[in-house]
Amino acid sequence: MCMQRAGLELMGVMAMYQEGAYERLCRWVQAECRKLGDTDNPEVGDLLRTAVRCLKEKPALFKYCAEEVGNLRHNALFRRFISALTRGGPGGMPRPIEVHAHDPLRYVGDMLGWLHQALASERELVHALFDIDSADYKSTAKSTAENDSLKAAESDFTFVLDRIFEGVCRPFKVRVEQVLQSQPSLIISYKLTNTLEFYSYTISDLLGRDTALCNTIGMVKDAAQKTFFDILKTRGEKLLRYPPPVAIDLSPPPAVREGVSLTLEIIENYNSMMVSASGEKPAFDPVLSALLDPIIKMCEQAAEAHKSKMSGQLTRRSRTSSDSSQLTSVDALLSSSSSPPQNNETPSKIFLINCLCAIQQPLLRHDVASQYVTNIGSMIENHINLLVQKEVDTLLQRCGLSDKMQIFRSYTTTELALSGRQETSPAVLSECLKAFFGLVLGSEGSLPEFEQIQVPKLRSEACVRVAKTLAEDYEVIYRAVTDQQNGYPDPKSLARHPPDQIRTILGI
Repeated sequence: MCMQRAGLELMGVMAMYQEGAYERLCRWVQAECRKLGDTDNPEVGDLLRTAVRCLKEKPALFKYCAEEVGNLRHNALFRRFISALTRGGPGGMPRPIEVHAHDPLRYVGDMLGWLHQALASERELVHALFDIDSADYKSTAKSTAENDSLKAAESDFTFVLDRIFEGVCRPFKVRVEQVLQSQPSLIISYKLTNTLEFYSYTISDLLGRDTALCNTIGMVKDAAQKTFFDILKTRGEKLLRYPPPVAIDLSPPPAVREGVSLTLEIIENYNSMMVSASGEKPAFDPVLSALLDPIIKMCEQAAEAHKSKMSGQLTRRSRTSSDSSQLTSVDALLSSSSSPPQNNETPSKIFLINCLCAIQQPLLRHDVASQYVTNIGSMIENHINLLVQKEVDTLLQRCGLSDKMQIFRSYTTTELALSGRQETSPAVLSECLKAFFGLVLGSEGSLPEFEQIQVPKLRSEACVRVAKTLAEDYEVIYRAVTDQQNGYPDPKSLARHPPDQIRTILGI
């Protein structure tokens, strides 16, 4: 019993001495760490590294020393950052960062570059001080205890670095916000967003995502992005507020060319932007939409205004041409066929097609805009279809066949024969087909050539579609006329040209 009591007393005394030793070691480490806060690039000696490693046996004391290091380096880094901003390096070289405050890109880039360089040196210091490489990262976690030790070391490492860089967050944020409040140009704000995006990923790889500095960079990056889209929104609202008049040749307005030029410049910046190893380029479709959607809407508004203007002119023209009613029906039809058909929607559609093509063509060679190019292609196709339908309807209307096509298409043998109907009687249909043949066989210019469509391929395609649609409609009429059940007395003289001949005449 005496031996046991003596052993316990000895252990208690040894524990007391050990605690005292750890406390003295902690105070010594704190004193040495204070020296680290007095210099810009301190060096960690082997003795200090060994003492810190020993303190890891006492997590509370180790945490206390880690906080002390974080606070000391926090203050030192803050002083260095303010000095770099306002005074520069020794002897004025490098020059103070704020000398370039007039150049937003260089100003923000220099601050980020300085922080990145400081992070690398502070990271190296903390690694060396806490001996993380040898004590933790080189060990293979063979047990749960060792794995927990590794995670604890990583947490302490991130905690200290986060504390060190907390002090520079506010002066950095304030200066970036001042840059954004100075109303930078659209291109500058976009480049700022990309620069901040790159450093956000780069610094998070070294420091950790959920840290004060990374959160600050993320906030100012979002602010820069908001500034960029606000500028685009203001620009788009201005375009929509004052849509330009449609030119006589239906060419795109200058705002379209300016918008496309700006888009190409932003695409070039996007393609050349830096991307960190763990990051990826942001989606570009929202940028394209914010840039080009208002321009397209502006063109649609201008086209609608031009359409209304044309409607008014056609209305006034129809009032002054009432004398044409004195002509016979065939003469009236043929006289209207002597000039190219025109309706109030054709110029507006051609104008929109030209505008959309002016936007689409320069974007074709850029992969980043492929989806947007596809969408514009669908819009062009839709406008071409509407243009062709309107032109064909105008041609058939001039021949008096427009309202009869539905009858021919929907006719069934159970109904009254077509020849017995007033609107499709032989006499009426004869007049209409004479006008149709006069249009098809007439002089050049009877059919639309869409000369104001600026893309030759689309111009040719539109002409071919009009010709094909006319040929298809005539074939419907021809089959109805030559069908014996419809009761036309002399179908060959009424529809004297077979469909193949009409196709040959139309060049299809």
